[in-house]
Amino acid sequence: MLTRLLSVLICGVALSQAELVRLEIKERGDVLDGKAFGTAGAYERVIGRAYFALDPKLAVNQAIVDIGLAPKNKDGRVEFSADVYMLRPKDSAKGNGTLLYEVSNRGGKGMLQAFHRAGSLDPRKPEEFGDAFLLEQGYALLWVGWQFDMPDTPGLVRLYPPVAAGVKGVVRAEHMLDARAMSYGVSDRNHRPYPVMNPDDPNLKLTVRDQVEGPRFALPRGDWHIEHGTTIVLKGGFDPGRLYEMVYQTENSPVSGTGFAAVRDMVAWLRYGGNADGGAGLDARYPRAIGFGISQSARFLRTMMYEGFNRDEKNRKVFEGLIAIVGAGGRGGFNMRFSQPSRDSNPFQNTLTPVDLFPFTDLEQTDPQTGMKDGLLTHTLTKEFIPKIFYMNSEYEYYGRAASLSHINLDGKSDAQIAPDTRVYMFAGGQHSPAQFPPVKRSTQNLPNPNPYQWILRPMLLSMDAWVKDGKQPPASRYPRIAKNELVPLSGVRFPPIPGIAKPVVPHFAYPSNYGPDFRQKGIVTQEPPEIGKPYPILVPQVDVDGNDIGGIRMPQIQVPLATYTGWNLRAPEVGAPTQLSTQIGSLIPFPRTKAEREKTGDPRLSIEERYSSKEDYLAKFTAAAEALAKEGFLLPQDVASLTRRGAAEWDFIHQ
Repeated sequence: MLTRLLSVLICGVALSQAELVRLEIKERGDVLDGKAFGTAGAYERVIGRAYFALDPKLAVNQAIVDIGLAPKNKDGRVEFSADVYMLRPKDSAKGNGTLLYEVSNRGGKGMLQAFHRAGSLDPRKPEEFGDAFLLEQGYALLWVGWQFDMPDTPGLVRLYPPVAAGVKGVVRAEHMLDARAMSYGVSDRNHRPYPVMNPDDPNLKLTVRDQVEGPRFALPRGDWHIEHGTTIVLKGGFDPGRLYEMVYQTENSPVSGTGFAAVRDMVAWLRYGGNADGGAGLDARYPRAIGFGISQSARFLRTMMYEGFNRDEKNRKVFEGLIAIVGAGGRGGFNMRFSQPSRDSNPFQNTLTPVDLFPFTDLEQTDPQTGMKDGLLTHTLTKEFIPKIFYMNSEYEYYGRAASLSHINLDGKSDAQIAPDTRVYMFAGGQHSPAQFPPVKRSTQNLPNPNPYQWILRPMLLSMDAWVKDGKQPPASRYPRIAKNELVPLSGVRFPPIPGIAKPVVPHFAYPSNYGPDFRQKGIVTQEPPEIGKPYPILVPQVDVDGNDIGGIRMPQIQVPLATYTGWNLRAPEVGAPTQLSTQIGSLIPFPRTKAEREKTGDPRLSIEERYSSKEDYLAKFTAAAEALAKEGFLLPQDVASLTRRGAAEWDFIHQ
């Protein structure tokens, strides 16, 4: 039964030098009425708010942009707070000893869906825990707010950062709509906006363009205006499939880089300093911590390493392992003045945002255009603070997020060296996040791609845990390489000429980008839109005669196919820009069911009846492929039967 507790204060002598100065536990109670999960036994839910105070003079904190401009308390420290949500074994001795922290994607709890096939912002019901894989394995699950600008949705974890009051700066608001609208807000998605300082300024410009590198055309100032300081209203409305952009002045910048410190210090406290917590019972010290992130959250982890936040104020390692899912080669605007952490960088949405920034590889590389030398793990971290890392991307990231840059040299002609404790994997024929099944076509030319590669995440988490705990080597990297002719320029992809299927004409590019002289060293943008150089070389996976990837981890859906699974899809004509890649969506292009159908349409791919003598024949081959992946460490043996049932459902879907 859930109980409400008074705030628990953590401010004794034992924590006098710690950054976590107070933890308020707002709710604590049993998960599912004390149900036992495997050998870990009963779990408890802990919801609270952590309060921090940073010494801005310490070197590890000076990487936080504008930390010197934040308000200080009487001790000269910078105060802020963050939401905390935990699911942990009630008896910590029964857990597996690993603290699994998820970087919340826009405040959510995505790893429950990723590992459990079910989830919720605040899981309470049995169905919201799915099969409870993580709990059955004994992990302590942690979420800490790091992002400040999400909407006021209950259940999100957020950061409450200090504000550099009075600081002024520039913000660029770019939007692309899928339907005609009379207005839109200046923030990304439904997030909290930075207000325009002078909405009636006659010098404000609203521009439109039809290509990322295309010319910008200014709309007449008299045809549009700003309401409530945050909403742009255009006479006649905004057209779908076009890029609208306004650059404006705003003030009072959140010190967003404190989000890194919140994660660092909460994890470090649970690992090293959770003793003197006023009797709250959160004094278990976890021997290991693994960071997990999907998409935006994976880019957060990459940025966290680059900025040096895997070392706490007492020179202790924070994470032993990181699992970065579909973060491609990017970082993000997580630690800059007037940060917009929600803005990503996609083929035709949120373009030219500070995401695809040099360097892209862990080890040092040279930018041939600027002459800069840098590496994600060599920028600030020394060897003892470098974690073991899994980078895992789908095919979409190669088309829509410049993923190839994370493992090639910038001449585009050779594979880059991978760091000794890094593994790189690609989910062959996958989209950014698997589509629902059965798939439903909405704003794209083809069905979205439901290839369920998330089954791979379970064994890979166990592999990472064994690697950091016992030194047991995980499966070898498996990703498309130039040397194996698995990674090629877009023009070199041998995609079959399928009737009615338009192919991509351009991938998402990354550019050397100049946001002003103070950006790289101080995180201050003065040039918007940025000046861009020649695009970096972008390579994409090569395919077989069916159009399916030949490199990477090939799910049974790819090895024993009923369709072509791609990481790309094009925008539907009704939403505009039909030659552009659709953001984060791949394609499912079913094979012809019969030879007669294939011959009638001119489809070059063999029909299903020419491949398999029956559904039983197909399922036997599918199961064999799944069992082989399990032996290689990319599926759990106990998941083979469930995946085969999914294969049977896919057969029925194609044949309906």
